[in-house]
Amino acid sequence: MQNGTVRIDSANGLYLARTYAYVASGSKGLTIVDIEKPEQPRVDRVFDAGGAINDARDVKVAMTNASVFAYVADGRNGLRVVQMLSSNRTGHTFGFSPRPEPELIATYKTGAPALAISKGLDRDRAVDESGNQLAVFGRRGSRPFNLDEIKRLFVRGEQVWTVSNTPPARPAAGRTTTSR
Repeated sequence: MQNGTVRIDSANGLYLARTYAYVASGSKGLTIVDIEKPEQPRVDRVFDAGGAINDARDVKVAMTNASVFAYVADGRNGLRVVQMLSSNRTGHTFGFSPRPEPELIATYKTGAPALAISKGLDRDRAVDESGNQLAVFGRRGSRPFNLDEIKRLFVRGEQVWTVSNTPPARPAAGRTTTSR
């Protein structure tokens, strides 16, 4: 087995998502490495938002609906949000691992240098209200639930089971409840 190598100056943070490695690469910004063939990795592109990302220390990648974002701890510059894919902006968001098209969309100036990004909660799959698959991220194998399977989880007879942050209402006068 042959090992692949890519030279990146100041490789500070690394995040793997599908067939790409995202590297926080200091003054170079964000380096995107194609790792579809792990024995032959190659730099796909280097993105610094026209010089705006110049102290990249860490990166995490996450998906929201049909968009993919990279969250970059950009040292003295604070938090940077880079949209990697957007169904509104890039026309090729379908498939297992579409090629990222980075665009800096937000910056938050932190009170001290941004050195790390904590990892968000991974969602292994998502479906819409019709039971159609929206996204599968970092997962192999199982398909998402279809609408009938979702209903079997949350509907019993005429009652829909829900979760709420507010406690249930107090029982009406004269009624008692039992706890199990």
